[in-house]
Amino acid sequence: MGKISMDLDAAMRNDPAARSKWEVFWTYGGFKALYRHRFAHWFYTHGCKGLAQLISAGTRRKTGVDIHPAADIAGGVFIDHGVGVVIGETTKVGTNVVIYQGVTLGGTGKQTGKRHPTIEDNVMISSGAKVLGAITIGHDSKIGAGSVVLKDVPPHSTVVGVPGRVVRLQGEKVEDLDQQRLPDPVRDEIDKLRARIEQLEKSLGNDGGKDAE
Repeated sequence: MGKISMDLDAAMRNDPAARSKWEVFWTYGGFKALYRHRFAHWFYTHGCKGLAQLISAGTRRKTGVDIHPAADIAGGVFIDHGVGVVIGETTKVGTNVVIYQGVTLGGTGKQTGKRHPTIEDNVMISSGAKVLGAITIGHDSKIGAGSVVLKDVPPHSTVVGVPGRVVRLQGEKVEDLDQQRLPDPVRDEIDKLRARIEQLEKSLGNDGGKDAE
């Protein structure tokens, strides 16, 4: 019951609209999802995986929050307006983490074993953010709304964008936004087009020189 009490405290601490723990307990979908996950996780780790999956499926129907029963979630986590939140099987979430609606803590589909993120303590993940793969989000970091994070994030960072880039570190602005060189399909295609245009221009230039002769 310790973790559940910590979850209630986290809701009161992070949601200015929360008027009482009783209100959180009976009406908050994010809290209900975590509450039910605590039981599902216990059954899962004690050999009752079928029952754990049933509890998880019921939670998804009731709250719109999809948490795999194997996910390791510490006490003191707050899921705010949790509809659309997805937390994968090998995810590990630390204490005092705030997760907003539409967040995915998922895999990339290319890994086995540990394939979901580790979220350290005191992290905030804003609405619609996707944190994918066996990466670590360092403690006291913030992930901006709609960001797609594919690489490890150092502690005390602010990440924004698609793909996610560190824009603040230890409270200081990061000037070099390409410091992590995360995959950027749009940028790669533009680079290919530029190279092709240069090649065509050179080819046309050579042909023009021959005609002149």
